[in-house]
Amino acid sequence: MKLNYSTSEINANFKIKVFGRVNGKKINTLVGVSGLIKLLDGAIDLVNRLLDRAFNSKGDKCVCKLRRGLQISFYVF
Repeated sequence: MKLNYSTSEINANFKIKVFGRVNGKKINTLVGVSGLIKLLDGAIDLVNRLLDRAFNSKGDKCVCKLRRGLQISFYVF
């Protein structure tokens, strides 16, 4: 499975911020596409759903909260 959008298109349109706990450590940092895929354990289908939601949103920010305790914010750049 592959991404529906190119990494250059995603990085050109959004700043991606991840907040929450990963493996017991608190994180609050900006990540790129590859960093987002690593944090989500390689779940490309989940990344595609989040990106579809971000590209279809009308506002300046799209916040996605996952059950695993992560909050992913897509800021329009």
